[in-house]
Amino acid sequence: MNRKIINTADAPDPIGPYSQAVKVAGMLFISGQVALKPGSSDLITSTIAEEAEQVMNNLKAILSEAGLGFDHVIKTTIFLKDMSLFVPVNEVYGKFFESGFPARETVAVKGLPKDANVEISMIAAE
Repeated sequence: MNRKIINTADAPDPIGPYSQAVKVAGMLFISGQVALKPGSSDLITSTIAEEAEQVMNNLKAILSEAGLGFDHVIKTTIFLKDMSLFVPVNEVYGKFFESGFPARETVAVKGLPKDANVEISMIAAE
């Protein structure tokens, strides 16, 4: 298997034993991203919209490092600390896609890393 680890300084460093993303057989698997500012341990939590925006910008940086964009995304998973956050997160999320939205599920979870409100992972294809 020929796999490539994707890592960029424009997205936060992993906070555990995992990679930002792994590319294999034309597919890109991006680890869940929270609203950490790249190069720091600061979590953006001022508003849920700003938090979601940072998450999407982190994902954008990883996609870009792999030579891809949001039009290559085929599947996303959104984890929310509370389902009441669905509407504002969905509004921010939707601004990053022009058409042909990817498959997706959104789930509420008991807790997220760094006590984040939202985490998103993605799968993209060349």
